Amino acid sequence: MGKNLKWTLVLGVLVLTVGACRATGSEDTSDGPTTTEAAPTTTEEMTDTTEAMDGTTTTVDLEGDLLPPLVDAANFSDPTNVDNKWYPLVPGTQLVFDGITLEDGDDEVPHRVIFTVTDLTKVIAGIETVVIWDEDYAEGELVETEIAFFAQDDDGNVWLMGEYPEEFEDGVLDKTPAWIHGVDGAQAGILVPGNPQEGTDSFAQGWAPAVEWTDRGIIFEVGSETCVPVDCYEDVLIIDEFNPEEPGIFQVKYYAPGIGNVEIGFKGNDPSGETLELVEYKVLSEAELADARAAALGLEERAYELVPETYGSTEPIKGPN
Repeated sequence: MGKNLKWTLVLGVLVLTVGACRATGSEDTSDGPTTTEAAPTTTEEMTDTTEAMDGTTTTVDLEGDLLPPLVDAANFSDPTNVDNKWYPLVPGTQLVFDGITLEDGDDEVPHRVIFTVTDLTKVIAGIETVVIWDEDYAEGELVETEIAFFAQDDDGNVWLMGEYPEEFEDGVLDKTPAWIHGVDGAQAGILVPGNPQEGTDSFAQGWAPAVEWTDRGIIFEVGSETCVPVDCYEDVLIIDEFNPEEPGIFQVKYYAPGIGNVEIGFKGNDPSGETLELVEYKVLSEAELADARAAALGLEERAYELVPETYGSTEPIKGPN
């Protein structure tokens, strides 16, 4: 790698109350709250250069609109066929990551993440999505589990349409910061572009300020190489992710063709810096897939109960055809 990347986003300054649903061709039918207090949708000019451990740098000049593009439901003709080169979501596949996170910026804590593509789907704002079940362990203890909803548009962009996470503290459920596109001002964003190009502007990966989800991504490199325990990969896509409210800190994700995310690192002085590598890639057995399906449905059942104002207006998850 060993190169500098400078990107600039200069858009019209805009402050607006985010509508309940900005999806073209769909309507929000929620009985719960669909508006929230106006949240800043712009950032003041920010310039910062951040260096990674390998010497690469990312320079940020950011000023302007932070909102994702409008979701056009008409541009999702086959949304659950997620075959993006760098982020394919094949039902029944599972990726296991091992690594560490930092505690108080110093102590290393063993970390494991299990990412499972279920054979379930869920319609959000008129768009059918793939249901992902994710588990997050620290020192062998479950600290977070969630279901997340992804859809691919006709340009190959993979969109994150919402999440229902459960966060645990000492084994006890602590938080459920859910967000769903079109509810309470939240908007879907692009996680992985269909045609990533170096030197292009950053992109919003979602907009849900009520739960502090305003992350953005920037294409750092296309055509890189990396090796993890599972294999070595070429033509790797590297995306630097960041929150504009935390300048100088980036999560670095490596996406391998035909596999998806294979490695995670960080740039900057991140007190909870995370490093993960893909240690297992597998196709689940029928029994294992059934267990994943049951876990995802259990999370949805609790979502309707615990966050009805966010989740209550959504259609139930649908089983495999």
